[in-house]
Amino acid sequence: MQVSIETTSGLERRLTVGVPADVVDQEVEKRLKDAAKSVRINGFRKGKVPFKVVKQRYGAGVRQEVVGDTIQRTFYDAVSKESIRPAGQPAIEPKQLEEGKDIEYVATFEVYPEVELKGLDELAITRYEADIVDSDLDKMIESLQKAQATWTPVKRKSKKGDQVIIDFEGKVEGETFEGGSATGHNLTLGSGAMIPGFEKGIIGMKAGETGTVTATFPEDYQEEALRAKEAEFEVTVTEVKGEKLPALNDEFFAKYGVEEGGEEKFREDVKENMEREKLRAVKAKLKEQVMNALLEANPVELPTALVDSEINALRQQMVQQYGQAAANLDLKALLPDDMFKTQAERRTALALLISELVKEKGLKADKDLVRSLVEETAATYEDPEQVINYYYGNEQLLAGVEAAALEEQVVNVLLEQAKVTDEKVSYEEVVKPAENPQ
Repeated sequence: MQVSIETTSGLERRLTVGVPADVVDQEVEKRLKDAAKSVRINGFRKGKVPFKVVKQRYGAGVRQEVVGDTIQRTFYDAVSKESIRPAGQPAIEPKQLEEGKDIEYVATFEVYPEVELKGLDELAITRYEADIVDSDLDKMIESLQKAQATWTPVKRKSKKGDQVIIDFEGKVEGETFEGGSATGHNLTLGSGAMIPGFEKGIIGMKAGETGTVTATFPEDYQEEALRAKEAEFEVTVTEVKGEKLPALNDEFFAKYGVEEGGEEKFREDVKENMEREKLRAVKAKLKEQVMNALLEANPVELPTALVDSEINALRQQMVQQYGQAAANLDLKALLPDDMFKTQAERRTALALLISELVKEKGLKADKDLVRSLVEETAATYEDPEQVINYYYGNEQLLAGVEAAALEEQVVNVLLEQAKVTDEKVSYEEVVKPAENPQ
């Protein structure tokens, strides 16, 4: 086998492979002889068909099959011989496949980039911490009450937080516009569901009142013709409903799993959940900073094949929420590559960097950490032990936890080398979702 390789551009390589004719011819003859032992052709007994007849009938098909297998086998032999790591499948271009002559083909593909981790001792990380004070706990309990709130009609003026039922008709420059009117529309004042100025204009109106509200469409509004335009809406409030929070009693506590112990036990349970949420948030923010710093210190050239694979994976994750409804959709048109490209590039780069660090440090998923992560997840369920057993009985689920554990170990290794500053913040700030989740 003859092999030559050239770099065409960046990570792209072109491999030219030549395979002696007799390698293919011998394999074709072997397969045809094996076939002759069992093939059935009218006029001949099984196993008695002359080789010449078998070759005439099946030779072309068998040769095509052998050529395909030979190209696949010799490609991987060639890249192994040249110590090359292909990223993705090669594009094969046959140059010579004629029978009786040496086979020649060209394989074009990308390779994994050379990754050299640097600047790890210069990574600047802020580690956040927060105490859960009584006001944080009271605010959380109030949000739980709001989740169980009821709405009752009131005769007073509407205020922020109320629900109103309204009829409205809007005009821009004296003309009505599509989507600018509605009847019996339910709106929570202060929700930001309507364009700027609309909800503010309704605050203070009572049920039965009609008034004119002026509001301006945002400059990035989806309807281009309405962007930055001022609109006047004639609004009639047909009903104002105020929020009524449930009392903190045994009936309310039972809805959150507290059957005994009253308010004291309820507050204790809520605080425990807040502590868990805080720890998750601190860990997530720490990981996000570490990964961002790692990426910034180590730019990586990315193989297109790996990014495309990641784009497809992200698209499929999104498609799952459509369920059966996605079966007949043009997913590439509905969810184009550009939607996922930035996230796919980030994930691909991190995967390459993390893989290199795991290799350098000889890291393996720590069994105790895996157990801890499983138990952490199980703690949120009614029967934690059942959940733990389920995880350890499901290889796929457990593999996901092992990957998370390994990633956490990578973060810890990087933190050991980084410049870490501790900072105390409020509970609300620490649990605020990360801006750039992975």
